[in-house]
Amino acid sequence: MREIKPEIKEIKPINFLFHRAEVKVSDLANQIPVAKELFKEAVRLDLHPTGPIHWHYFGFSGDESKPFVLEVSLPVGSIPTDYDGKFHFKRTENFKAATLVHEGSWYEMPKSYAKLIAFIQETQLKSIGVNRELYINGDFMYPDANITEIQIGIE
Repeated sequence: MREIKPEIKEIKPINFLFHRAEVKVSDLANQIPVAKELFKEAVRLDLHPTGPIHWHYFGFSGDESKPFVLEVSLPVGSIPTDYDGKFHFKRTENFKAATLVHEGSWYEMPKSYAKLIAFIQETQLKSIGVNRELYINGDFMYPDANITEIQIGIE
């Protein structure tokens, strides 16, 4: 297996169709079907998906018993001005992040997070309390084929 090292990136603004929920870690599996609904809504609105599903975490402290805000988000080419549906739209700002690509089962992701957090501490960066996971490949039948980019927002 190849060595994947953390790096720092600045992600340019992105348009998103998204669903926001306050959840705990134990609720995350219930959010998986939202991605499919976002794609259906994008097709219904004749929007062009421009990337993989993202999960954006706001205020997650690492304490699995505490609630935080999760946005399940689909990048789209444009934002309709007259949308009145069950989801939301936004265009993000630039997002500076320490990133790491995780290959394999999502159950192993805490190890990748630990590696990324250690990198942030070693380089004396400051986290802003916003994390993103980009699901480049999500394979429910063969989890070893999963590819997820973890992004931890930094100042």
